[in-house]
Amino acid sequence: MEEIGLLCLGIEGTAEKLGVGIVDSRGVIRANIGKPYTPRGGGIHPREAAQHHSEHIAKLVEEAVQKADIQLSDIGLIAFSQGPGLGPCLRVVATAARTLSQLLEVPIIGVNHCVAHVEIGRLVTRAKNPISLYASGGNTQIIIYDEGYRVVGETLDIGVGNCLDKFARHAGLKHPGGPIIEELAKRGKHRPLPYVVKGMNLSFSGIYTAAKTLLESGAPLEDVCFSLQETVFSMMIEVLERAISHFRCDEAMLCGGVAANRRFQEMFLQMLEDRGCKGFIPPDDVLGDNGAMIAWNGILAHGAGLRMSLEETVVRQRYRVDEVETPWRC
Repeated sequence: MEEIGLLCLGIEGTAEKLGVGIVDSRGVIRANIGKPYTPRGGGIHPREAAQHHSEHIAKLVEEAVQKADIQLSDIGLIAFSQGPGLGPCLRVVATAARTLSQLLEVPIIGVNHCVAHVEIGRLVTRAKNPISLYASGGNTQIIIYDEGYRVVGETLDIGVGNCLDKFARHAGLKHPGGPIIEELAKRGKHRPLPYVVKGMNLSFSGIYTAAKTLLESGAPLEDVCFSLQETVFSMMIEVLERAISHFRCDEAMLCGGVAANRRFQEMFLQMLEDRGCKGFIPPDDVLGDNGAMIAWNGILAHGAGLRMSLEETVVRQRYRVDEVETPWRC
């Protein structure tokens, strides 16, 4: 087998998306596959999502090893999403990771889901030190690196993806709702909705309620989708632009599943062009939750000397970005 250095198997399972990735110490993604849980109705039920992960995780590990064209015994490190996320889902993933670690007699590393999004973005785009707009179902944050990762702006209530998905469910659209809203918005026209930016922070729950009310008043679904999308994206771009100006950033990056929206990307790049700031957008397969980002963050942490005992691998549902040790960035 070619010289590839350390191979890390990463397991992602903070919410409805289950993913397994294998990355080597050069940063080559050898495998990155997933199997999301789709709710039968309503939103994501944590226990049902956890049951889904429990049923499919072993098969997904097997498929990832086959995809990477290696043996399971070639794995030298196990990484898993330690948090933030849904408790039942996190516990399933942590248990699987501990089992593999003990079975293979290799080290285990728990990583922060949000930092992993930023690090996989840096890897695939070759951005050096971007300010990151992280937009996903449960998280919406502006993240910078300054002797550690820092959150300089964030949602005060729900994540932007949660806002879009909640509205989609109310409108009778299938899960996930974001891509369907994106398509419907292409045929819509502007209708006024609240615009809630509070300094460097954002709020989405009131906009969701207003969009729901607008739809119930008889406004065409396409118009509400257009207005909702334009409003929440404009809010995030405004806060990002203010952060870029304040911190004098010359690089910016999108990450998180919502960042796959083409209209969002267009607004992001237009703002950066106006400011003379370089923009980076990772490809779709690593924008959303995935196992490769967990594996790569595990490689970085292990290479910088971080180690964990099994007792330290307890899940952390509210694991903040600014609590993460990042010796690989020093």
